[in-house]
Amino acid sequence: MINLRQVQSDDIDQLYAISLLTGDAGKDATALYRDGRLIGHIYSAPYAALHPEMVFVAEDDEGVLGYIAGVFDTVAFEERLEREWWPDLRRRYADPVGDPALWDADQRRISTIHHPKRTPAILTDPFPAHIHMNLLPRAQGKGVGTALLERWMAYASASGVKGVHLGANSGNHGGIRFWSSRGFVPVELPPDLASETTVWFGRYL
Repeated sequence: MINLRQVQSDDIDQLYAISLLTGDAGKDATALYRDGRLIGHIYSAPYAALHPEMVFVAEDDEGVLGYIAGVFDTVAFEERLEREWWPDLRRRYADPVGDPALWDADQRRISTIHHPKRTPAILTDPFPAHIHMNLLPRAQGKGVGTALLERWMAYASASGVKGVHLGANSGNHGGIRFWSSRGFVPVELPPDLASETTVWFGRYL
């Protein structure tokens, strides 16, 4: 039986593990990283640390097997990250130098920690909230993602959120199909803001 609940402090290590095990366009990224916590530092742990009320996990008899994390106000969250989350990580990880084209996966993530890109207004104005969701293989195809999404969206709607956006890796075809089938529509960014590796989606509530 799979149970959905709000994240707890002792779930953090599992959030890091899931982030890594799904970090290569939905596949296991363990072989790509020397430091397996880098993806979680960016995409899951700060949400659980700063806004645990907006993070829900799915668990079975083996433990946590998926999560959805997000915030209602992306702009405010990015400002809070600058004050409360990134400074400690920047002290722990040296900003990479040299040609970015030669950086490995660790260096690219560390650069993101030092130089995070602010979400453009073309996304945050109509869709101020955003989410990340990742599931281990044993959770996929069983309705877990749908249940987590519905739980989060119901909470957001009840809180007066008007729209939610997310970024999906362009290589994660299963993820793109999932979001497209759940009422999310692609949002085209101008060329100077677009990325070949990310497909942006938005959905009004």
